[in-house]
Amino acid sequence: MSEAEPKDWPLWEVFVRSAHGLAHKHVGSLHAAGPEMALQNARDVYTRRNEGASLWIVRASDIVATQPEDREALFTAAEDKPYRHPTHYTVPEGVKNL
Repeated sequence: MSEAEPKDWPLWEVFVRSAHGLAHKHVGSLHAAGPEMALQNARDVYTRRNEGASLWIVRASDIVATQPEDREALFTAAEDKPYRHPTHYTVPEGVKNL
């Protein structure tokens, strides 16, 4: 795809879902020339022992994240809504991966 040197390749974030029904979890980062290479490299590096059911590869520059200084404005408003906290609900016996 690209003739750029490996040191100039974009950074990709790798997320693995270990089993169907579970959430994807961030497992690491890698550099690759493009999405196909990033997917192949992520498979080789992060799922060597058949521990993955699905991979997500996201270009790091495409991720939008909150800043620590925005915490109060973004997250403290939910504290006045205690019904949103999981402590108000019971989980039935035998329920897995909730």
